[in-house]
Amino acid sequence: MPAVTPHSIKFCKNCGTAVNYRLPDDGDEKLRAVCPACTTVHYENPLNVVGSLPVWGQQVLLCKRNIEPRWGKWTLPAGFMELGETTAQGAARETTEEAGAQFELQELFSVINVPRVNQVHFFYLARLLSDQFAPGHETLEARLFDEADIPWDDIAFKTVRETLLHYFAQRQSGNFSVHCIDIA
Repeated sequence: MPAVTPHSIKFCKNCGTAVNYRLPDDGDEKLRAVCPACTTVHYENPLNVVGSLPVWGQQVLLCKRNIEPRWGKWTLPAGFMELGETTAQGAARETTEEAGAQFELQELFSVINVPRVNQVHFFYLARLLSDQFAPGHETLEARLFDEADIPWDDIAFKTVRETLLHYFAQRQSGNFSVHCIDIA
């Protein structure tokens, strides 16, 4: 079942008038934030989370979170995409900010829809150029893990778990394909 629109828009971004949630006059079939003064229709869309799955030989890089949610849990370097950047640029920025890693960004690996929280997660494969890291303030620790040592019980998010599971399943063949996954 799709997520309910969060109704987070309170005021018109054009004129500042309090909006009403109603069906727009243009035939749209979803409730939208509509300004009663200037008739601007405001849309609420999913947030994009972008990140990478950095690899050094047979190891993957994980970051221990220094922020909520899931403080102290392990994740791939990722975060919200910024305006004016592509998904690849955002993934590269997040990898630099959270892990301080030197890397070469590679192909898109997973697209994960999380309608419950109105998000879409994009993870790219990345080839690490060094095993030295300088994590930023959002990361307690950046560390390489062999598959057998992944702290599965301490993985922060289902999207990260799914991405890692698909990576390890495909790693043997060396043929990676894009995975599109829905998480209820």
